[in-house]
Amino acid sequence: MELRSTQKPEFVPKSWYNIVPDLPEKIPPYLLPDGTIAKREMFEVLFSKELVRQEFSEERFIKIPDELVEYYLQVGRPTPLLRARNLEKHLGTSARIYFKYEGVLPAGSHKFNTAIAQAFFNKREGVERLSTETGAGQWGSALALAGSLMGIRVRVFMVRASYYQKPLRRVLMETYGAEVYPSPSTITSFGRKLLGENPEHPGSLGIAISEAIEDVVNSGGAAKYSLGSVLNHVLLHQTIIGLEAIKQLEEIGVGVEDVAFVVGAVGGGSNYAGLSYPFMMHRLQGKTNARFIAVEPRAVPSMTKGRYEYDYGDTAGLTPLLKMHTLGHDFVPPPIHAGGLRYHGVAPSLSILVNHRLVEPVAYGQREVFEAGVLFARLQGIVPAPESAHAVKAVIDIARGIRGGEKPVILFNLSGHGLLDLKGYEEFLKNSLPDT
Repeated sequence: MELRSTQKPEFVPKSWYNIVPDLPEKIPPYLLPDGTIAKREMFEVLFSKELVRQEFSEERFIKIPDELVEYYLQVGRPTPLLRARNLEKHLGTSARIYFKYEGVLPAGSHKFNTAIAQAFFNKREGVERLSTETGAGQWGSALALAGSLMGIRVRVFMVRASYYQKPLRRVLMETYGAEVYPSPSTITSFGRKLLGENPEHPGSLGIAISEAIEDVVNSGGAAKYSLGSVLNHVLLHQTIIGLEAIKQLEEIGVGVEDVAFVVGAVGGGSNYAGLSYPFMMHRLQGKTNARFIAVEPRAVPSMTKGRYEYDYGDTAGLTPLLKMHTLGHDFVPPPIHAGGLRYHGVAPSLSILVNHRLVEPVAYGQREVFEAGVLFARLQGIVPAPESAHAVKAVIDIARGIRGGEKPVILFNLSGHGLLDLKGYEEFLKNSLPDT
């Protein structure tokens, strides 16, 4: 019985997988408020030229620069593929449960996979500073580390609710050398406006994105924007997770066709796309009948209750309009502990897959998610981040329904550890956690 794969350096792929040419329909163009199509040159105001090229690329595979492969190896890729055998026994299931564990990366989550790529391409083009948003702080921590390694300054606008819930995330970012501001902040006009209306504003990812974009636009060309999810180039970089997982599963005798469920949490879509898109490639080619389960908070139900329409990616309306599942760019989510899932929209590519029923969304409340996280910690030893605990909850529900002779493989992405998210676990253990 194989409980884990090895972590051979050759399992790190030499190219990222781009799902865009394989989607069942083309991604609708990004639009300006007047309905005209946003030109690529507009994106180059915010992003490096190479990232813009990747964003609009129709290539199925995009080569990873050799220098980046070296960085991936240095920080611990490939990450482990582990079997949750204790969880299987506890549930009395005949299913085989495997998970890709991204929490071993230095900043504690999958976010470093795109952070180092974005920092690398910006550095190559002479960018001095990166500005970004962060929810729970996983993305901000990853970009802060990437900026430190690449020698680029980083400014982070952290959702205000998370800034105070998770002070050690701020400390980690500052340890890596980043400037961190609670969003809404006092250093942008949009932030000052919102604070003037509500000094206790909890913030949202959409607001933090607006502040980061305003900061870049006002930088006189010295800064570029760096994004942790949603857009094609971000999801592209994360496919390193699924590409590694396919090779690791094959090593222990599990083929792509043997995987019955691919599960992950969804905020904007980066960690789920990172694991699932390489498997979805095989589904779209008719080589597997796997089910793809995408899990979101009941408090932010963008896939299960949102509308599929054009909307801004930020609250102030500074981004082009994206066709996606959305709760509306002015939606302010409750301050749940899964800060990385508090986003009003979903990646356009993932929205298409949901529309075509290739991806099945489910939503859970906060308390049942933490209950699953505690159970996983006690059985497997790893404390999942609140975001990742959403995937754990779905896996438990799936596995409980599998008995007898069936031995299907359930694969999920444990996208980060929760060691800097223990405030939420404390509230759960003290029975004081709101069930939003």
